[in-house]
Amino acid sequence: MDAVLLARIQFAFTISFHFLFPPLTIGLAWLIVWLLGRYRVTEDAVYRQLSRFWIKLFAITFVIGVATGITMEFQFGMNWASYSRFVGDIFGAPLAAEAVLTFFLESIFAGVLFFGWNRLSRGTLGLLR
Repeated sequence: MDAVLLARIQFAFTISFHFLFPPLTIGLAWLIVWLLGRYRVTEDAVYRQLSRFWIKLFAITFVIGVATGITMEFQFGMNWASYSRFVGDIFGAPLAAEAVLTFFLESIFAGVLFFGWNRLSRGTLGLLR
């Protein structure tokens, strides 16, 4: 096997993992919102415990999704250099927008969710506490 084929096989593994984790984090986010909403309405401690548990799993899947996404962007340029040069003007802008909007917005909200649990007032966070 040559180096190009091995690099593309490695990219296939990276993109396979990346396509698993972002949809999982999106689904977990909706589950966490529902659990926190139920906790706010019922004040039942079970919903609080469940949401804290799922928030920890959300954090793990978020970090894995970010790590595979960053690796994947570098592999686009290294494994398909001539293809990237050909479609870079078209494909580069949406990829950059996805990186800026998705990653930074998710990071800000995840940071508030993870680290603001006991630091922000109930009115500020809306659901948390």
